[in-house]
Amino acid sequence: MGFMRGKGRMRVTQITNRISIQTKLIGAYIIIILIPIILISWYLFNEFYQNTIQDTVNNNQYALESEKANILNNIEAMGRAAQFSITDREVIQYLHNAHELEVSELVDFNMNTFSNLQRLLFNNPNITNVRLFTDNPNTEEIWPIFLKESRIADRSWYKDVLERKGEARWEILQNEKDIMNRYNTDNEASWTYVSLLKEIYYPKDTRVAILEVDMLMEKFFQKLFSPIQDGQSHMLVIDRYGGMFTGEGNAFFKGMNMEQLRQAWNANSHPEGANFTVTIGDTPYLILATAIDNLDAHLLNVVSLKEPVTQIHHTRNIFIAAAVVLIALLSAITYFLQGLILKKLHILRDSMKKVRRGDLNVQIDMDAGGEVGELAHHFRQMMKKMNELIVEAVNKQAATKEAELNSLKNQIDAHFLYNTLENLKMMAEVEAQYTISNALTSLGAMMRYSLKWSSDQVQLRNEIHHIQNYIAIMNIRYDDKLELELDIPSSYLEQEVLKMSLQPLVENAVKHGMNIDRARREGVTIWIRASQCEDGMLIEVGDNGAGMSAHQLEELHEKMHMEDAYFHNKYGNRPEREQEGNGIGMRNVTQRIKMYYGNEYGIWVESAEGTYTKVFMKLPYLILSGGMSTDEKHTYR
Repeated sequence: MGFMRGKGRMRVTQITNRISIQTKLIGAYIIIILIPIILISWYLFNEFYQNTIQDTVNNNQYALESEKANILNNIEAMGRAAQFSITDREVIQYLHNAHELEVSELVDFNMNTFSNLQRLLFNNPNITNVRLFTDNPNTEEIWPIFLKESRIADRSWYKDVLERKGEARWEILQNEKDIMNRYNTDNEASWTYVSLLKEIYYPKDTRVAILEVDMLMEKFFQKLFSPIQDGQSHMLVIDRYGGMFTGEGNAFFKGMNMEQLRQAWNANSHPEGANFTVTIGDTPYLILATAIDNLDAHLLNVVSLKEPVTQIHHTRNIFIAAAVVLIALLSAITYFLQGLILKKLHILRDSMKKVRRGDLNVQIDMDAGGEVGELAHHFRQMMKKMNELIVEAVNKQAATKEAELNSLKNQIDAHFLYNTLENLKMMAEVEAQYTISNALTSLGAMMRYSLKWSSDQVQLRNEIHHIQNYIAIMNIRYDDKLELELDIPSSYLEQEVLKMSLQPLVENAVKHGMNIDRARREGVTIWIRASQCEDGMLIEVGDNGAGMSAHQLEELHEKMHMEDAYFHNKYGNRPEREQEGNGIGMRNVTQRIKMYYGNEYGIWVESAEGTYTKVFMKLPYLILSGGMSTDEKHTYR
């Protein structure tokens, strides 16, 4: 996955690099303008949308609260009618009759008490019915107020009213027919009422009757059924069962998926004063709701947002179109102006192309100021420097040829020297001077090794042979007081080392190790060991000679790792005799190792004064012969 992303970025970079600087500047200009416009327009239109929604909420919330106030007035009116019906002592006595009334008593009750109840209905025209249902066999039915309880025994709300034991129940009764003709044909007219249902007890524990107060739906919810609407909003009622009630044939809800509206209502919480938006079909709607606690129902004001949202989108489209035209116009003007500004740069580019094709005599006649003029000046200076370097390269090539001739001459002189040493060796052997003969053999081998420089890297075995020859010659000077011990597994003899990298270390061991009387009397043992470490090869060159003090050791490490400029300023101007022993050999070896292999490789020194000195050389584990080392060959054999 990371590889694919890297490849994609590389591809984008390649495409971008092919685009001209003028096009890049125009693109950057457009982006710099476009991004703020997008962010500002998004913020402004979002605020505009939120303000529009809030204004719509405020305007329609008042209508909702106004309708709720009318509903509460109707509830209060129905409650007063119910209270008046059961506070008349004559009504209670009539319902409590222990015997059948005489005709005169019935006439008297009808002329007084019953007439008062009817006047109650006439004084409250919105109240459709006030009914008292009794199971007293001695109470006669007087239509439309006093009726037998058996007429409502099969009603859905009957058992619930009995269970409430006198607590009022409010109900929306749908498709109600005339109770006197309730069991007639299906073509009979029906109504929808908002009803107050309550079981009457008087005295407190004596059941009297069931009270029903009805108001027609269109009178109870006047706004829902009003023919005068604004066309952008309408109200409806959702009861406790999820039933929806509103004016029939209303154009606002025509074509609306009411089931989708019901699902949206059920999916949202209904705290008092809450509102939410829902999209039904292609039209967004704002839903405002308020609770009608008595009915356990909610009054909803459904507001269409199609017109304000369309207006917002129209304004947004005009703004975007104006922004696009403005950006296009500004981009065209900017492109023209940049063409004038970059004309000098194009001249400089064409001159560079001529140089790339080999024309090094290009003349740039440009007197421009600013960055382009500065580039032209530096380009002229670069061309001048290139011509100087070409001349210098030609001179160096001639000097190289001359050096090759001198090298050939030196090679001839080296062969003469080898032949002379060989003749001297033969003469020493004839005279039985074998010590001299062996020394001349070692000296010849050292000269061949040091003068024949075909590569900077050699095998460790070759470097060891050179050291052995060096020790053999130095033993002539020190009367065989030098002993060389080798602890190098055969598998490491093919390890790659830099040519002449061990000799400076051994030279230091000889020169500085013999600086004490004990070493001059008893001699010095020099050892070379090789081992493989976790991340490379470790070669140790040590001696049991004079050693170094802590101060000398610290100064040596400082010289080995000091910057060239500081080193030459501090030690480069000293007389040649003072420079001997200044650590320049070990410094050169360290710098060569770091140059070839990296800063994690090099040498470091450990020493104790009068006891020993150890030099550790860390190299990468590389087998010059290729393939596996001897140990690896034994492992996989």
